[in-house]
Amino acid sequence: MRKRRQRRKRKSRGSDRLLKAGLMILILLAVVLGGMKLTGAGPIFNGYRELEGEAVDAYRPDMEVELLTPNPYSRPETGTSRIRNIVIHYTANPGATAQQNRDYFEGLKDTHLTQASSHFIVGLEGEIVQCIPTWEVAYASNSRNGDTVSIECCHPDETGAFNQATYDSMVELSAWLCLKFGLTENDLIRHYDITGKICPKYFVDYPEKWDEFCGDVGKMLEKMQ
Repeated sequence: MRKRRQRRKRKSRGSDRLLKAGLMILILLAVVLGGMKLTGAGPIFNGYRELEGEAVDAYRPDMEVELLTPNPYSRPETGTSRIRNIVIHYTANPGATAQQNRDYFEGLKDTHLTQASSHFIVGLEGEIVQCIPTWEVAYASNSRNGDTVSIECCHPDETGAFNQATYDSMVELSAWLCLKFGLTENDLIRHYDITGKICPKYFVDYPEKWDEFCGDVGKMLEKMQ
């Protein structure tokens, strides 16, 4: 009889421990999820985190979402980690539209010419095309593909200078992405800053114009916050 009672007590203690452990896990989950709600945190996975809230929704620029077909050459579906910088590029393809550049990236699944893509492309008329979700890697920024969001920008001629419509959309999109990822204008970088490549050409040739662009993004970001 004593042995049976001892066994029952052991089973009871084991069940109590499991119950307590389960309750602790539920409490921790509630705290984490509650914290996300309070801070406005959006999806969090693999270190990736984006903010949510009325401002993020209200200031989202108009854009066409034309995601590339998953493939090893332009959309590998590899997850990004925490986004630390927004990288500005130029297409080096004078006169080409956002759609044409997007279609080039799409065609790489068939041509296999290289690995290249971008999260966003800003066109000659200020149009914005999204090619890759921001929680996936784009083949744009070399060693920084895993923790950056890339913006390819169209330009009308060999100088690499952006027209006003393109420039205005670059400012708006960059500011919104900073808002979305809790960044500032100081977190904007050029492709040049990663690899030394002359990209975006106009902002490398004229560093003061880059500083001016970052300042304009900062002003726009202030209005959004």
